[in-house]
Amino acid sequence: MIGKGHSIASTGASIEYGWNQEKDAEVIYKEYLAGDTPQEITEEFKIIQSQNERCTQNTLSFILSPTVKDGQEMNKAQLQEITKQFLKEMELKNRQAIAFVHRDKAHTHVHVYVNRIGFDGKAYNDSFIGKRSQVAADNVAKGLGLTRVREVQQEKLKELNWQRLAIRHINTKVLESRPKSIDEYISKMKDCNIQVIPSINKSNQLQGFRFEYKGTNLKASDVDRSMTGGKIIGEITQNTSYTKLKEVPNSLKLMDKTVQLSTNMASKIAKDLIKQVIKRGLDTGMGF
Repeated sequence: MIGKGHSIASTGASIEYGWNQEKDAEVIYKEYLAGDTPQEITEEFKIIQSQNERCTQNTLSFILSPTVKDGQEMNKAQLQEITKQFLKEMELKNRQAIAFVHRDKAHTHVHVYVNRIGFDGKAYNDSFIGKRSQVAADNVAKGLGLTRVREVQQEKLKELNWQRLAIRHINTKVLESRPKSIDEYISKMKDCNIQVIPSINKSNQLQGFRFEYKGTNLKASDVDRSMTGGKIIGEITQNTSYTKLKEVPNSLKLMDKTVQLSTNMASKIAKDLIKQVIKRGLDTGMGF
């Protein structure tokens, strides 16, 4: 099961969407609400939200998506249970909430709307709510014996095994050619029909790479654990003679732009460089 979540300001429009009868919508969960229409529910949300005028994104929106097989086999009571367990995991009990199931497509899914403002007027902390939603949904799936995301992912990776092996083999050969920059590495991979796609966040920090090969698009770590962004950059960094922790760059040139390395990635690169320095010393018989 997959869980997604974020804070929204469009409470009325979102609840209207959840209640959409064209999507065979059905209310499966309702807490601290008396209304029977989207407009009535929205007004009830607003009464509580009026206690906290500073919070503008004052409704929490979640989507819970069991696998196609699990969803087709689940009845209303079971979908209600995963909703209740999810809200418990997110510490969102005792709040106004409503949930709808949509069965208009093969992939059954639940839309959940929760008042971010509690009865005490305080706003729920939505920091990292997307990631927390994923973890909460996985915990619920595990507890209720549903198919977990990682199980689906592992199955997909098995199906793509030959593509992963090909990408890993070509990556090894390209790194053995000792490229001196990320751009050179990307260019050489492209010559071998593999497109390297940098993952850069909104803070202009390089998070890692994805690889596109013969219609398959995979995260570097899904290709192989030895192919994380930190390890690839670390190997290329060695080719430019960086050997000490203080010499690890905190930024680099990438496709005519300067991008920052996240603290986590820079730290991993530094550790790998230190290991390589020690290994070279041992291989040559040097003492430390």
